[in-house]
Amino acid sequence: MPRERLTRAERGRRRRRRGLGRLVVVIAVLAVAGGAVAWAADRDGDSPPGDRAVKAATAQHHRHVVTKVAGPIRLLERSAGSLASPVQDAAAAAVGQGRVLLLGGLTSADTSKTDIRMVSGGRDKALGTLPFPVHDSAAVSLGSSVYVFGGGNTIQLDQIVRVDSSTGQTSVVGRLPASSSDQAAASVGGTAYIVGGYTGKRWLDTIVSWRPGGSARVVAHLPTPLRYAAVGAAGGRVVIAGGSVPSGSASRFVYSFDPASGALTRLGVLPAPTTHAAAAAIGDAVYVIGGRGAVLGSATTRIVVVDPGKRSVRTAGRLGAPTSDLAAIALGQHILLAGGRSGATTSGLHELVPTKAKAAAAATPAVPAPPRANPTNVYAYDGRGMLSPALRTVPPRIYVPNSNSNTVDVIDPQTYHVVEHFSVGALPQHVTPSYDLKTLWVLNDVGNTLTPIDPRTTKPGRSIPVDDPYNMYYTPNGRFAIVVAERKNRLDFRYAHTMRLQHALSVPCRGIDHMDFSADGRYLIASCEFSSQMIKVDVRTQRVVGMLTLAHGRGMPQDVKLSPDGKVFYVADMRSNGLWELDGARLKVIGFLATGLGVHGLYPSRDATRLYATNRGEGSISVISFARRKVITKWRLPGGGSPDMGGVSADGKVLWVSGRYSAEVYAIRTTDGKLLARIPVGSGPHGLCVWPQPGRYSLGHTGILR
Repeated sequence: MPRERLTRAERGRRRRRRGLGRLVVVIAVLAVAGGAVAWAADRDGDSPPGDRAVKAATAQHHRHVVTKVAGPIRLLERSAGSLASPVQDAAAAAVGQGRVLLLGGLTSADTSKTDIRMVSGGRDKALGTLPFPVHDSAAVSLGSSVYVFGGGNTIQLDQIVRVDSSTGQTSVVGRLPASSSDQAAASVGGTAYIVGGYTGKRWLDTIVSWRPGGSARVVAHLPTPLRYAAVGAAGGRVVIAGGSVPSGSASRFVYSFDPASGALTRLGVLPAPTTHAAAAAIGDAVYVIGGRGAVLGSATTRIVVVDPGKRSVRTAGRLGAPTSDLAAIALGQHILLAGGRSGATTSGLHELVPTKAKAAAAATPAVPAPPRANPTNVYAYDGRGMLSPALRTVPPRIYVPNSNSNTVDVIDPQTYHVVEHFSVGALPQHVTPSYDLKTLWVLNDVGNTLTPIDPRTTKPGRSIPVDDPYNMYYTPNGRFAIVVAERKNRLDFRYAHTMRLQHALSVPCRGIDHMDFSADGRYLIASCEFSSQMIKVDVRTQRVVGMLTLAHGRGMPQDVKLSPDGKVFYVADMRSNGLWELDGARLKVIGFLATGLGVHGLYPSRDATRLYATNRGEGSISVISFARRKVITKWRLPGGGSPDMGGVSADGKVLWVSGRYSAEVYAIRTTDGKLLARIPVGSGPHGLCVWPQPGRYSLGHTGILR
């Protein structure tokens, strides 16, 4: 065939195409070599030589670079409700119409559960029970049923349990190839794929497939055995991220398993070695959520998005608090997070919503910031006579809730006489000033109501229903009232102006009752008197982020107050007969001050130099120097008494305290501790409120003002 004749321009174009082809070949060779170097350089010691299960054809993608991806690139977290009780390591699966089944898991006491809970609308309810207690199992939804694979309690299990998503009825429908816990699972095309696990003696490197009516079989092997990997499915592939390895370290590798071909491909690496994370898919991407490093206490807030189609791994947002061992379930275009471990086992429900980076800032709730605090004295606005303009015409009164009489007595501090008396709901515990200083709330604990008092008239209004209001505080921005539901072991975040419930936070301790806030308002420290513990709660995310046991579990912590410089939380312990000094940032005990028998209430002086501590068991008041962190004197009530809770007058001259078991109120001069008056009141006077008080806004209790 004669050679075709080409013009000069055509010959130039052909030469350029040949040059481009040679360049592509060179780049491909370099990419393969670079991939091999990157593989070797990036190993964490958790992948055996040869990495037998990963296809060599993917070598050109082994350089672990961050790739820009289109579409939703970040997730925004927001509160979505609360579970009835804390849980971690539960299995979970979506069952349609925004509902989720939560199966088994560990309680805050590390006990395996049999619960099948239906989660919907920000809360959960019982649907049934599993045949046995189980945690660290895996679950997927196939058709109208949810299937639970293995798990552990005191032993590892091999059962595959079918759960009817409508009735909660269960039946064993199959067996895994090996009894195991600590596995994770996802489904593709009506088939479940169970990844890794632990038999009690050895770690598993298997990917097991199973579908209803069939037998479970091993279809692939991982490069290294894994436990606690994050597993999700997107784009017809199973994504496997991180996990614990037999050496005791955490993996950072991310793999993709293609069920159609049986090929296992390494996609890249996580930003850090991660285990005990959760995974869920939105669209063609799998999000790896939270988790921790190889050791306890190393939980992360990181969210990573893996796109197996684009072969990209990148950071996609942050949780509000470091959390591991949580459940993550995709519900359309958002992801529901349930429980987990965030310093302690949590009961929170949160959701992650995809958003563009610019939209993330816009989508953040417009919550007003609290008024700026004085960095050297949190009580700078609480000085003598520094009343808010709105309070200058309010008559000074002492409001006394009589718990046993179901009444309130109102005392005129000028005459020391009761000038008002009215009935309220059952077991009134405290009188709490509202954030805006306009209302006083009587907290009727057993009556499950709040009774408002107008301090301008001293008259009560119509009560409103609120569940178990033992005590009440306000977030420093004033958006939420925090109702301390002591009987139910909850902190109920309610909208401050309507008292409508926004989030019920179950706490991992017993007898929660008193709290105070950090100087910057970012967290609170609360006491749990019946379990001798303190908890730390992130105010923005409404999550427990730490827990501390006092006195080897033998204490009974009560009132909590922050030092003026914001560095020390003082905690009255009525069983240890003194005050614990806590570093709130580290949630660590840094000191102890012996005060007196049955110490209970804590009240700073108007000049913020002293702290008054009521010793209910011996009828005395201890006076502590904030600067010296030392008890400087003790005032004893003539004839004894049971000083409990109260506050300091606006001019700072009188400490008013209820006599809990004496049916009286004490007026004590703050210059020398002289008892000015004993005023008879109803039975069981408790959290009395001195009003008005100096300050710009109220954080609650009987008058914590800033």
